[in-house]
Amino acid sequence: MAAGMRGAALRLCAAVLLLDVALCKGFVEDLDESFKDNRKDDIWLVDFYAPWCGHCKKLEPIWNEVGLEMKSIGSPVKVGKMDATSYSSIASEFGVRGYPTIKLLKGDLAYNYRGPRTKDDIIEFAHRVSGALIRPLPSQQMFEHMQKRHRVFFVYIGGESPLKEKYIDAASELIVYTYFFSASEEVCPEHITLKELPAVLVFKDGAYFVYDEYEDGDLSSWINRERFQNYLTMDGFLLYELGDTGKLVAVAVIDEKNVSVEHTRLKSIIQEVARDYRDQFHRDFQFGHMDGSDYINTLLMDELNVPTVVVLNTSNQQYFLLDRQIQSTEDMVQFINRILDGTVQAQGGDSILQRLKRMIFDAKSTIVSVFKSSPVMGCFLFGLPLGVISIMCYGIYTADTDGGHLEERYEVSRSELESQEADEEEESAAEQEPRGGRPLLPAGQGPKDVLEKKTD
Repeated sequence: MAAGMRGAALRLCAAVLLLDVALCKGFVEDLDESFKDNRKDDIWLVDFYAPWCGHCKKLEPIWNEVGLEMKSIGSPVKVGKMDATSYSSIASEFGVRGYPTIKLLKGDLAYNYRGPRTKDDIIEFAHRVSGALIRPLPSQQMFEHMQKRHRVFFVYIGGESPLKEKYIDAASELIVYTYFFSASEEVCPEHITLKELPAVLVFKDGAYFVYDEYEDGDLSSWINRERFQNYLTMDGFLLYELGDTGKLVAVAVIDEKNVSVEHTRLKSIIQEVARDYRDQFHRDFQFGHMDGSDYINTLLMDELNVPTVVVLNTSNQQYFLLDRQIQSTEDMVQFINRILDGTVQAQGGDSILQRLKRMIFDAKSTIVSVFKSSPVMGCFLFGLPLGVISIMCYGIYTADTDGGHLEERYEVSRSELESQEADEEEESAAEQEPRGGRPLLPAGQGPKDVLEKKTD
């Protein structure tokens, strides 16, 4: 009876799971060619996918959850998906280059999503981009609420000005990454002091920093550099995004499961440099740590000994390795200063030779990973082509060898013919001798000569 109850419970759980999946899918619309003409009256969050794409299949259950939650919270954003291989002309018009591609479509504007493919991050992106480009902060309470809610955001303070126009242009380009607000000086928290108005501020890391046109250059470039917290937990996607900032990335490569002193010490040193030397390094450096060295190894095409510190230039794939052990914050600061003044030589890069080495390294890594994950599949993928090539080479080789044997046999048969002809001549000469064993007279020699010989 207990077994029967367990079976019924399992069937009930399966039914509930199937119902949940069906409900989630019900809030994601399958889009076709009619979408192009009907979409402009609404805001759409669309996943352009390919049926054969593994990453698309991995995203599908997350996308279904996005559709369900957006519907449950009453969001005006509609969630859909389109098979970009079946409707390739529409996907091409929206600039789809790979799969999956996530876009938020608002009127004539299309915004690419480039963040982590998690439900919360995708929903956050949809809320940010679907709303107003620049959101007003009408009160000090709202200002302080935004500080608690968002880890990084930008605020324009002041009235109409050329700086505000530049701020609007920057927001229209970078709204996919961060929030933009505006406020009057009266609603600013009391701890904020400004030398002049108008001003643009970034709030992050529990502090605020003011844009200075003379020191920071172009406003859009400054916002792009400052949209990250000063210290981050790194992954491959984040390192790729940091390549757009033009900053060097100082990373403590550690094993977070290892609680030994060396692992925790290096992480603490990087955190202290990021906090205490921000004014000195924030224009040139981003700081953080990464759990494990697998991704870094692929960039360096080498095996790093963990724990360690590596400085990356993700825009051109150069890197700087420690020439001595880091014992303190001062050691790390000295190492950074030596990188800035050029006394530490960069390794790697994106030269033709390095690209060739990377192609070979990537091919080798792919083959090894395939054999590790599935030896049978590896033998099939790589063994079959090698076998076919081997058979072809063997066929070519044996064809040449057979030709040589034919020529040899031809030479041998010709010599045999010559030998046979010589034997036939000897046989014919032997047939002309008398039976008594005396030789026949030479031509032209008469009986008289024979008598003369006898007389002698």
